[in-house]
Amino acid sequence: MRSGVVGLLPGDPAQITAAHAAVIRDLGFTGASVMLPDPDGVSKDVLAQARQVLADSGVHVAQANARYPSLVHADPERRAEGIRLAQRACVGAHVLDADFLLIRPGSLNLTGDWRPHPGNHTAETEARLVASLAAVCTVASSEGVTIGLECGSISPLDTPARVRRVIDAVGSPALRYNCDPVNFASTFPLAYDTAALIADIFHHLSDYIVCAHVKDLRVSDGMPIKVEECAPSEGIFDFPAFFRAYEVIRPNGFALIEHLPDERIPAAKQAVDRIVHDMGLHWVV
Repeated sequence: MRSGVVGLLPGDPAQITAAHAAVIRDLGFTGASVMLPDPDGVSKDVLAQARQVLADSGVHVAQANARYPSLVHADPERRAEGIRLAQRACVGAHVLDADFLLIRPGSLNLTGDWRPHPGNHTAETEARLVASLAAVCTVASSEGVTIGLECGSISPLDTPARVRRVIDAVGSPALRYNCDPVNFASTFPLAYDTAALIADIFHHLSDYIVCAHVKDLRVSDGMPIKVEECAPSEGIFDFPAFFRAYEVIRPNGFALIEHLPDERIPAAKQAVDRIVHDMGLHWVV
């Protein structure tokens, strides 16, 4: 596996400097995520410069992450705009030489991509998503870009089985899955047995996994009780089961620590390093 991070870089690719890359490399990461906040507005020259600045310090663009309207939006014009900007992001990911472009399905909840809505889980929404992804994959294929789906229990891609069904329905070799088990741990049984959740994910999707996101989870005290994210080693996620399965199918794949403020990333990296070392594994550099 290769160690990477989501964070430690400015949201604007034009502001990425050698100093940012040095911080990432000094912490032992060899991969990073680059944002495309405006796929229309960022130039190829800016992206090429960002890629080169990172590469000069030994940091590869493991993931490109863009902003665009929901791919399942009920308004056909807004959905079309989401497709168009996701297609533009494919061009940007190509210039960055990113391992993959992270693509979210979006939500029917207009307050955000990761907000719940009962319509997210219907056959109609799934069909709309398949059509949108097929259109995005046309450009991804022409650009030589791999798409990694970001999924989760409140989204239209709510279970490993549904993710596999959507990938098969789209039928594009460009379409893959970004493995993030914590996003599926929506119930207490799943949270308390993440090894079973991991096994289910790899059963359905092992042939399609392009990257892994690294974070932990815990069940909160108090009322209402909920499953929530936390930093690696602060929860009950079965990292040995996860890394063991991932190492088998993607020995050179990136594992990206995410969803932490920059000041907490060094401690998270140390915690993950200990887990990997205690398993007898090592990071590919």
